[in-house]
Amino acid sequence: MARTVLTVLGILLALWLVFGLVIPALFATLKFLFIIGIIALVAVVAVTVVGKLSR
Repeated sequence: MARTVLTVLGILLALWLVFGLVIPALFATLKFLFIIGIIALVAVVAVTVVGKLSR
């Protein structure tokens, strides 16, 4: 009986860990990288435009 209870608690803890920590951390990382990518894109476009206008 104790083994069954501990197995169920282990499964619940694993699910809490995945849905409570891992998935939100993954989405936060992806959102951060997306914002950094947009900033880099704006910088490249600005440098390209300034480079073509200075000729």
